Amino acid sequence: IYKQYAVSFYRFGGYIEIPPDINNNIQLQMKALISHLKPTSLYLTRFISSLVSLQTYFFDPFHFLNESRKYTLQEAKIIHTHLLKSNFLHTHVDVSNHLLRIYCKASAFDYALKVFDQMPQPDITSWNLLITSHNQTSIFDDALRVFNDESCGNVVCWNAIISGAIKLNKDDVGLSLFRRMCRGFPSPNRFTFPSVIGACAKLQEFELGRVVHGLVVKYGEQEDMVVGTAIVDFYAKCGQVNEAIKMFSRMPTRNVVSWTAIITGFVQKGEVQSALELFKQMMALNQEINTYTVTSVLSACANPLLCKQGFQIHCWIYKTGLYSDPTVKNCLINLYSKIGAIELSEQVFEDMNNLMNPMGCSLFTMYSKCGCLNESYEIFSQIPDKDNVSWASMISGFTEHGYAYRAIELFREMLLVKNVTLDETTLTALLAACSSLRVLKTGKEIHGFFIRQQDKKSVFGGSSMVNMYSRCGDLKSAKRVFNLMPFKDQTSCSSLVSGYAQNGCVKETLDLFVELLSSGLEVDSFTVSSVLAAVGDLNHSDVGIGVKIGTQLHASIVKLGFESKASVGSSLVMMYSKYGNLDDCLKGFNQIKEPDVISWTAMINSYANHGNGLEALRVFELMKKSGTEPDSVTFVAVLTACSHSGLVKEGYSYLKSMVKDYGIEPSQRHYACMVDVLGRSGRLQEAEQFIRNMPVEPGSLVWGTLLAACKVHADVEIGKIAAEKFIELEPSSDGGYVAFSNICADVGQWEEVLKIRNEMKGTGIKKQPGWRNDCEITGVGGGIDKGREPMVSQIHLQNLKMEMLANVDLTAIKTAKSGCCFEVLGFA
Repeated sequence: IYKQYAVSFYRFGGYIEIPPDINNNIQLQMKALISHLKPTSLYLTRFISSLVSLQTYFFDPFHFLNESRKYTLQEAKIIHTHLLKSNFLHTHVDVSNHLLRIYCKASAFDYALKVFDQMPQPDITSWNLLITSHNQTSIFDDALRVFNDESCGNVVCWNAIISGAIKLNKDDVGLSLFRRMCRGFPSPNRFTFPSVIGACAKLQEFELGRVVHGLVVKYGEQEDMVVGTAIVDFYAKCGQVNEAIKMFSRMPTRNVVSWTAIITGFVQKGEVQSALELFKQMMALNQEINTYTVTSVLSACANPLLCKQGFQIHCWIYKTGLYSDPTVKNCLINLYSKIGAIELSEQVFEDMNNLMNPMGCSLFTMYSKCGCLNESYEIFSQIPDKDNVSWASMISGFTEHGYAYRAIELFREMLLVKNVTLDETTLTALLAACSSLRVLKTGKEIHGFFIRQQDKKSVFGGSSMVNMYSRCGDLKSAKRVFNLMPFKDQTSCSSLVSGYAQNGCVKETLDLFVELLSSGLEVDSFTVSSVLAAVGDLNHSDVGIGVKIGTQLHASIVKLGFESKASVGSSLVMMYSKYGNLDDCLKGFNQIKEPDVISWTAMINSYANHGNGLEALRVFELMKKSGTEPDSVTFVAVLTACSHSGLVKEGYSYLKSMVKDYGIEPSQRHYACMVDVLGRSGRLQEAEQFIRNMPVEPGSLVWGTLLAACKVHADVEIGKIAAEKFIELEPSSDGGYVAFSNICADVGQWEEVLKIRNEMKGTGIKKQPGWRNDCEITGVGGGIDKGREPMVSQIHLQNLKMEMLANVDLTAIKTAKSGCCFEVLGFA
């Protein structure tokens, strides 16, 4: 009978009459036939129609309401019609839930809502289906309205609406619902906490996250693996790696997500060795390792010092089969590009047949990081569908290699492309470009555009914005952005402290530093170095206060454990040097565990600027013995030491050594230092000849140095040559005119002084008011530190004397006797 009806069913296109007296066995066989029909078959719909005409007990809707099937909207509506005829929707809530699920999968929310409204008593499953369907179709407001109207008191409903809000990036709404849930509604459970903790990590809501952690402990869910993993990830993303480690160590069982979270936290904090050690533990314990783990570890190896570990991980990836993943290849290309292994990067890229993202993005990112911007842009232009990562990589490449203006132009091109948004990576690169160009207006425009795009107050990019406003001198805006940040990390704190220090706001720098320490926020060596630089720049009237503050700050640094850091030690040396305290300079230097080139240079410069040239050269020799290679700045300090000690022969020797031994091409500053060496020794003709024999065209700095030396030795002839060259190179500057005028005044050539003054008037150049010294013209010397020279009063008096000489009535001087005239003026 089964075969007979089956053949008839297919032969007559599904239109058959089934006798109502067939036995139960045949009924089961008919149901089996239904389960074998394709869900899109027209025969199925017609067969359902025939079944509905039978007795109710025979028609079992669960055999065609299959959860695994994907029904079209038309099929769902036909089934809905037959169910209404059979009266199943009003008597069986499970059938209604099945139909509700079909409409949800078909993204037919309006029909799903009608089914829900017609249900006499919706159960928990009904609620969950309604809420999750709204989440999937992004019609969340309607789901939230229904949820609020019905005031569902079941924890499953609450979990569904909270997780739905967070999945749709409505994190604020999700956290608000969680707060409501904690005020007398069903208690949260292990399904509630992961999504809430994830939202706290995303918004950097550190304090709220700690409160949620407390609730986890209160409700006894801390041993749940999913909850524990979410907490580890939260602390890692908020930069609290120590707290993440504590939670990680307490977890009875750990999965790949928890391992990856703690490894990523170490990488983000810069503790690469700890990240690699954890990865080794994962391998030793045979833990599952996925692409996210591998990419995090590979990013940690993106350092020339860790290239060996990177190669080893690459080989391991080959063995495990993860190499076929495009994300892993993308990370490998980034790794090799950062360590300069271009051939290996190209080899990985050649495994792909086209320039599809993200591989094409990785290749042009590699060229960008290596400075090959033409090749990088050529590949970038060939990518058919550029995504956010592609644009961000190209913009970052232009910014990092000094083409900030091109980065901003490329961003304007990016705005014309649909479905491309300004993400945090692009924002950081653009703000860095604005910082380097000091274009505050453009930076504000980008900031405003980013806020509008986010549709709410964004927590991303805060550190970059603080840095941009600080470097552009808009400290009020920098402070405002800093205050609006829900979570202040080390980078944002350092940016604001550095901004205050660079703009001479010593009080604000110290106040903010104290505030950071009082609030328990971690400070890094960069922040401490900025504070030391600010204290070192106190005015001459505050020297005593500066020394006192500097000493107290030094004590605080020792308590914080930063005194052995090279950057902090270098800043201590420079601060004490500015106050003339060479003993404390040496103490600060000796505290450095591993002095770098900056530390050695700071110590050399300290001795050089205070006239201890021989001691400075001794430190330089110690530096070479330690294995630290000097850089161009170091040789400036060394030549300055030779200048202040009259070591002409040594100066020539060191100038040759920097080219021969270290391959450093001398800059204008180095040549100016050598001219200063000769000038201070009175060898002006040799200095002039040295300038004319320079392999490069001498700049205003070099001629200005010679001009300053001519003033010291009252050499009008060479001084005139130097002044003419200086004025030719700096026609809008008054320095050359004033310096040569002072030379002429020193030797009594008042007619020449009058001629210079008339020439200045004719060109419209005015002498800038205020105290000047030769260092302002030359940019070298370094022997006079404003406000800290012990004979500062005498220097001021001497400069005032020269100012008055340059502005007296020259006609009266020519007609009167020079002796009487000077007696009247008080300069005899």
